[in-house]
Amino acid sequence: MRRLSSAIALVVIVAFATVPFVLHYGQKAHNTLTIDLSDLKPEGTPPPVPGEAFARSVIAIMERELGGTTGWRPNDLFFWGPGMWADNNANRQLGILQALRDTMRVFKDNLTKISSDVYDQNLVDADTLLRNDARRWAFPSAESRYREAIVKLKAYIAGLHRDPPTSRPINVRNAELLRLMQSWTDLLGDAHAELFRKDLDWFETDDVFYKAQGYCHVIRHMLPAVEIDYARTLASRPALHGMFAEARLPLERAAVMKPLLVLNGGDTSLLANHRRNLDSYVNESRQKLYSIRDELEK
Repeated sequence: MRRLSSAIALVVIVAFATVPFVLHYGQKAHNTLTIDLSDLKPEGTPPPVPGEAFARSVIAIMERELGGTTGWRPNDLFFWGPGMWADNNANRQLGILQALRDTMRVFKDNLTKISSDVYDQNLVDADTLLRNDARRWAFPSAESRYREAIVKLKAYIAGLHRDPPTSRPINVRNAELLRLMQSWTDLLGDAHAELFRKDLDWFETDDVFYKAQGYCHVIRHMLPAVEIDYARTLASRPALHGMFAEARLPLERAAVMKPLLVLNGGDTSLLANHRRNLDSYVNESRQKLYSIRDELEK
């Protein structure tokens, strides 16, 4: 009995010592995403239909979260959900979901619709499905609804290529693109406010850090899609290409930051303050998006 107790104690000690490292390096690999849109080159024949790059990027981002090794985390059991061990990826996924919801709303309400135009039904359905409870485990599960949203987005893409088209393409007007930039700067403004809070305790710090990182992940991977879908508009505004590239750089860095522990050191402490470090990239990218908005308004 004594040997059994010692063996159990040893297993518990080893688990507590190794699980954080497994989760850390697993998430570090998961955070890196490549979306290949090379077949949608604006100069290609035939030219891409505005809206396909955007929809494909949303699909790729969500498929990555649903199809990863650990899948969708926010609705997992206590040890693997937002409450304990695997809360970092769970909170990052909640940030990703929030950013995708805001992006899809603008996609549906503004980018593909002008005034009295009807909504694209596939986009309406996809937007609705993405708004299902992220923590719902069953009846229905969050994963099942988000997979249905992906099916609707794929149907939207297929509709763009029908003759005649059955899906509404992006209308590539500056006025609607400004709505998207407004939505993204609002998200980054929320991230900045949370990261800069003075009343955070140590147990909230990593939650705020990874949720803000989820926002950055989405915006970073949607910007190249915007450049493709709005290629004709941007062709007459060369300065915008440089601005898009400058906005991507801090977002890219923010999206993959993965300290072993998220520390909350004071301004003069020997310990790092990782949320303030992330906030510097969030603020920089936010200012770059403001510059894009200013250029579009000219």
